[in-house]
Amino acid sequence: MQGAAETRGKLRIGDDWNAITIIALSQDNPLKAVAEFVENAIDAGARNVTITRGRERGEHYLTVGDDGAGVPRDADGVPDFRYVATHICDSMKRRIKTAGAAGVQGEFGIGLLSFWTVGEALSMSSTGADGRVYEMQMAKGKQSYTVRTRPLLGAERGTRLRIKPLLPGIRQLSGEKMQWYLASELRERIRAAGVQVKIVDRQARKEFAVEPRQFSGRLLHHLPVVATPHGEVYVELYLDEANPENCVGLYRNGTRVLSSIGDLEAFARSPWTDGRLQGIVDAPFLNLTPATRTGVIQDAALAAFADAAGPLEEQLVGLIEEQRRAQEEQATQDTLRSIQRAFREAMLTLPEEEYDFFEVAGRRANGQGGGAAPPENESGIEVAEEASGAERQRRFFEFAGPLHSVRISPAGSTLAVGTSRTLRALARDASRRRVEEAVEFAWRIVEGGGRIEDVSAEIATFEAPQVPSIVRIALTARQGEITCDTEALVTVTDELLPQPERRASRHGLPGYTLQHAPGQLWRSRYDPEQNVLVVNSGHRDFLYASRMKTLKLRYLVRLYAKEMVRKNFPGLPGDQLLERLIELCLYAEEHLR
Repeated sequence: MQGAAETRGKLRIGDDWNAITIIALSQDNPLKAVAEFVENAIDAGARNVTITRGRERGEHYLTVGDDGAGVPRDADGVPDFRYVATHICDSMKRRIKTAGAAGVQGEFGIGLLSFWTVGEALSMSSTGADGRVYEMQMAKGKQSYTVRTRPLLGAERGTRLRIKPLLPGIRQLSGEKMQWYLASELRERIRAAGVQVKIVDRQARKEFAVEPRQFSGRLLHHLPVVATPHGEVYVELYLDEANPENCVGLYRNGTRVLSSIGDLEAFARSPWTDGRLQGIVDAPFLNLTPATRTGVIQDAALAAFADAAGPLEEQLVGLIEEQRRAQEEQATQDTLRSIQRAFREAMLTLPEEEYDFFEVAGRRANGQGGGAAPPENESGIEVAEEASGAERQRRFFEFAGPLHSVRISPAGSTLAVGTSRTLRALARDASRRRVEEAVEFAWRIVEGGGRIEDVSAEIATFEAPQVPSIVRIALTARQGEITCDTEALVTVTDELLPQPERRASRHGLPGYTLQHAPGQLWRSRYDPEQNVLVVNSGHRDFLYASRMKTLKLRYLVRLYAKEMVRKNFPGLPGDQLLERLIELCLYAEEHLR
């Protein structure tokens, strides 16, 4: 069988104007088009670039002016607009780069056409060697262009580009939006060139300076060098708090290609997708998609880059894990302090003889005098947190401010008919420090029976009536012209719940630790040997509560309350234990913050 004859040929454009139209409309982001115009100015050596947004004769416009070298001139000294208009996809910048020039971005010769996605018509002016201003005019959707001279009183330096009218969909493109976009998109180009970019928004009557974006977090030093056969990659990374908005931008020669390098399949992994890194990765050898310049071609250069980034990724993962562990430890300490504070405040409200804290390891050894007793708070309960020397010194120099609030300790109690108990006034300033100077107190019964002794003292004694009732006791604290009021409720009853035997000492809350036990039903248990509350981090309730910091804090408080009720009221029926649990949770959760 005789084979078919072999045919060879070359690809060519079948319809030049149709190809130009496709290229011109391929840029889908008008902000990217504005960035292209600014980059052209930087490539021309501009030191100042001014972007103006306004409205003239009912039409919105956008201008970009610079003080650079202007449009390259032909042999007659006239700006060579003809070359610009007739060499689409044949940029003169590519030839400059081939000759060895550095820092020049353009290479495709299509940046000017992006005005089609911004407005209907473009005019670009530049000064010739004869001092006259030459202007080229182009219109969207039209194949022709016009070059003419424009009268001007004085010669202007650089290039001035004007787009008018703007497309209806981008007339609300504000100066602030352009500022934020350019600050990220051209961060390194602006820094490297030292160019001043200013945006004048005449419609909003505001002016914005485009400053290179500043990253937050801790700058990482001594990172592995990412070197490939195609060139070296510049890396500037910052370790920050976990946030889904944190990302590392991919740049090429100072211009952002992607807002997140994790968008590339080759880098869609930790640490780039963890939300803990900010910064830039600049790979000048990458090949970009010519039209939008927001995509990377999946070629050998990208593959070499992904392979060379392995050691860097390994070190970053280790740093992120170290930060995560440190943050978890700090969060545990902060949570424990919040829980301790909440229960201390609850104990000021609840009758102190009905509740006891857990024992704190190291304070006393088996009841033997192994050291000084820990400090006590206002209700006689020992504080679990020991202040450091610096903290004690700080407290020594902190004097209480003016009176801000007053409380009664306890704010709720239960007494048998005909018995008595002491009530204490706790006056505090705005920072919750005790106020003890020049404070006058006035106790009174506003509802129910009984009587109060020492009605003007800080500590008063209440004698219950002979009949069951609810007694409402009011207290007024006065310091000069400042007056604060509060109330307490006393339940007078014929029958009291059985009280467990109490030891003479009061103790503080233990710490807590996590044990991952998924599938097991227990939520927490107190380990007296280790003196810690063991929390099941694998329980579905813990996983649910961990979604929010406040929800997790309330969950842990309820676990502490559960263990405290079990410890303080052994042998009580289930319904009475639930009553105590609700009581303790109510007063403790009030002071969570």
